[in-house]
Amino acid sequence: MAGNSSRKGAVRASKKGATTGSGGNNKNRLSGKGPTPKAEDRPYHAAAKRKKAAARDTRDTRDTRDTRPRAPRVKSERPKGGGELVAGRNAVVEALRAGVPSIELIVARSIDVDDRITESLQLALTQRLPIREVHRAEVEGLSGSSQGILLAIKPYQYSSFEEIMLRASEPKLIVALDGVTDPRNLGAVIRSAAAFGADGVVMTERRAAAMTASAWKSSAGAASRLQVAQVTNLARTIDAAKKEGCFVIGLDGDSDQTLGEMKLAKESIMIVVGSEGKGLSRLVREKCDLVISIPMRASTESLNASVATSIALFWVDEQRRK
Repeated sequence: MAGNSSRKGAVRASKKGATTGSGGNNKNRLSGKGPTPKAEDRPYHAAAKRKKAAARDTRDTRDTRDTRPRAPRVKSERPKGGGELVAGRNAVVEALRAGVPSIELIVARSIDVDDRITESLQLALTQRLPIREVHRAEVEGLSGSSQGILLAIKPYQYSSFEEIMLRASEPKLIVALDGVTDPRNLGAVIRSAAAFGADGVVMTERRAAAMTASAWKSSAGAASRLQVAQVTNLARTIDAAKKEGCFVIGLDGDSDQTLGEMKLAKESIMIVVGSEGKGLSRLVREKCDLVISIPMRASTESLNASVATSIALFWVDEQRRK
């Protein structure tokens, strides 16, 4: 039928022509999404949650750090003169009481004042000692001590062996120390030597105590009255003493001859005392004209070097008085 054929043609024409579309709104669905993100970059992945937690912990740690401004670094200025620094409240006040020759007293600002600080300041004023007030960091930088006070003492002025021999009276009495390392023993020997009329004390430069603040205190001021010499070689010094007419007497606890048997007290003598542990060295012992011991009870093995020196000097002084 004519009507039917026209309807079929109309249908075919509509299929070949334009149809209703999206207007291009869905074109993005056809494009690719790119590479797959890393696991730690996916918000809901376990790796991403761990990364977020780690970042939060780091931020919390950084926030708890001390952000207060720090004190500026203070340059530590050592006192002029190149002496020893005595640090600590007890050590400083004891050195000032003993009259150790000093350069200046250094005190930190805003220090907690106690009886020791008060006495140290009073002693420094009495001795007309300069008092320098500095930043606390400078005190700590100079000594490492946090007690806020320092005492700079003068370097000890040693004599020479030749000067001691030149000024010695007759008969001469010299004390020589062979490797005594404790400065308190050194100070005690000097004190005893001055008390019993010795002309001077000789000690080695190496492997031996020096005239530190501890030695000064132990000498109780005798170090300022008695000549003390440092020598490079004690064996050569013993030879020089022999040329000056001195008999050399060594003190050693192992000797069979005792102090009471010595018949040379009224002669010019040099008494040589060994170190606290090893005693006389082999070479020095061989250089001695006589080696004696101090008799003791069997329960006591040995005497302190300074005590043994004191006993020997007392005995010599008693023999000379007679």
